[in-house]
Amino acid sequence: MLLAFSVAPSGQPAAGAASVDGSVHDAVAEAVKIVRESGLPNQTDSMFTTIEGEWDEVFDVVKRATEAVSKCGSRVSLVIKADIRPGYAGEITGKVERLEKAIAGGE
Repeated sequence: MLLAFSVAPSGQPAAGAASVDGSVHDAVAEAVKIVRESGLPNQTDSMFTTIEGEWDEVFDVVKRATEAVSKCGSRVSLVIKADIRPGYAGEITGKVERLEKAIAGGE
């Protein structure tokens, strides 16, 4: 499965947490660290982090990333989009490679 997600805090940070100046990059950085440390294939762009793996392992990472972000605000926004295609691996790059080939007229 490929799962793209975006997680961000809002509201006041929990007591003792660093104050938030309206930017969420520090909170998002904590989430992305968890994704990268998972060892699963992943990539991050300006809007989403995409992770590839099996249901349980992907959702475990998303849960832990969300919990990390929750320390930075009184609520959390989580957006998830998934492409579930059993029997396929390497699609985090494969889909883009096929798209680029089609754009170039090779498919």
